[in-house]
Amino acid sequence: MNGMHLLSLSFEQNGHSQVITPVLLRDEHELILVDCGYPGFLPLLAEAANSQQLDLSALTRVIATHHDVDHIGALAALKQAYPQIEIIAYESDAPYVTGAKTSLRILQAQATLASLTGEELELVEQFIRFLQTIEPAPVERTVVDQDRLPWCGGIEIVHTPGHMPGHMSLYLPASQTLIAGDAVVIEDGKLAIANPQYALDLADAVRSVRRLLDYEIRQLVCYHGGLFQGDVKQALEELLHRYQTT
Repeated sequence: MNGMHLLSLSFEQNGHSQVITPVLLRDEHELILVDCGYPGFLPLLAEAANSQQLDLSALTRVIATHHDVDHIGALAALKQAYPQIEIIAYESDAPYVTGAKTSLRILQAQATLASLTGEELELVEQFIRFLQTIEPAPVERTVVDQDRLPWCGGIEIVHTPGHMPGHMSLYLPASQTLIAGDAVVIEDGKLAIANPQYALDLADAVRSVRRLLDYEIRQLVCYHGGLFQGDVKQALEELLHRYQTT
């Protein structure tokens, strides 16, 4: 029997309460984790899985929607704890997960250093040092747009660049579910672009939202915001309208 389990991870960061939502997909033979949180989050993941009568020791695969630290920070620890897992990433994003290329977030932050002074400069330098400590992880399988993975009723890869060039979302046709990653987030009950000021290509991010309208989406899961409550198509159209009129 196929199943989807949302893992709501609550934590404090920089004095603010935050929640992220990795997803576990399950069938008779597979237990697949989509994104995995920050470094040190393995206990949080295990606790959230256990609360739904699932054990991370049964993990077969981890899919990384993109290489931001809150999505892959615990990936190396997962691989060390459960060496049987296969790590899956988008083809163009994989070199950043493995450490073969410097994180795009590091390059983005470094590009701002010359224009910063004082406390702002110190914070960005601290952020860069933090990102440089992230342990790389191997990628055993790469995917591209419209690839169809056979597990859990079928998982279609949807390339949704903008937030990052190699960002992907996952569409589950059997349940008409989209796991959005950071293609969209939920803010005050509405869909929004994730941190538009930090999107590596905001125009691409908007085009990715438009592309989601090609899919029949009954359930939408956002990494930041969880399960969207409401008419998904209408919410996507409203989001696009906000960007078309600004």
